[in-house]
Amino acid sequence: MSKSEDSGSYLIAPDPGAARLTRPVTGTDQAGRTVETSVVEERPLTIFLNSQEIVTAMTIGDYPEYLALGFLRNQGMLHPHDTVSRVDYDDDLETVVVRTEAQTSYEDKLKKKTRTSGCAVGTVFGDMMEGLEGVALPAAELRTSWLYALSHQINRTPSLYLEAGAIHGTVLCRQDRPLVYMEDVGRHNAVDKIAGWMLSAGEGGSDKILYTTGRLTSEMVIKTAMMGIPVLVSRSGFTAWGVEIAREVGLTLIGRMRGQRFVCLAGEERLVRDADPAEVPVEEKKHRRKSADG
Repeated sequence: MSKSEDSGSYLIAPDPGAARLTRPVTGTDQAGRTVETSVVEERPLTIFLNSQEIVTAMTIGDYPEYLALGFLRNQGMLHPHDTVSRVDYDDDLETVVVRTEAQTSYEDKLKKKTRTSGCAVGTVFGDMMEGLEGVALPAAELRTSWLYALSHQINRTPSLYLEAGAIHGTVLCRQDRPLVYMEDVGRHNAVDKIAGWMLSAGEGGSDKILYTTGRLTSEMVIKTAMMGIPVLVSRSGFTAWGVEIAREVGLTLIGRMRGQRFVCLAGEERLVRDADPAEVPVEEKKHRRKSADG
């Protein structure tokens, strides 16, 4: 495997062998034979903003600080002018407390929860759409050669998905280089971990691409736009509301990205078709990653 195809080129990559993320379970197959398989662990994580409990998320348990920061940022509870003084994670209590220098209060916002289409019962708050009114995504360039290179490398990266399945992956990329690859049982959690890393690292979104294995839903589009990222790409399909919002905010939305093929339903003006699809290798079956639509 070349360096461009291993996890060494990532700033953060999945660690399929990490303790506590999976465990072996014994069962039987279609012929009645005993088999052992790896299954993904799932555990609760309660997020506090200062003294206020915000939400309990079901997660695989890695990068809890990034998950908490990203969730609060994408829900509009952490603003660019807010100063985060500490982030405290307690493994025994399964809690993360994000502390800011200024006091916060979101009692009214907490009353307006919306359960999303996320497979691990995602939660967004009712006024998230209001936060999009001031979003102005940059007129970035997107080369199709970058898309093909990213798909090739990401789908060959060792991951929990390839180890155990039942999980979503989200990758923050710049041009043809994947930077940060996060996984979780819900696609919204994986995106929030990316947002939390960006906030911690002081990394902007204007020159980034967000690649996900999940459906391109309204929630995914809103969070990508809130992160200031102009391009969202998936191997999976679209929802009508996701497409509508992407067109409203000027986000480039590309789905059904498999081998030589993809479909762009918003933000076509950013595309630079500098690669001939006929010259792109057909995706080998052993590398095909099923779209995690759950």
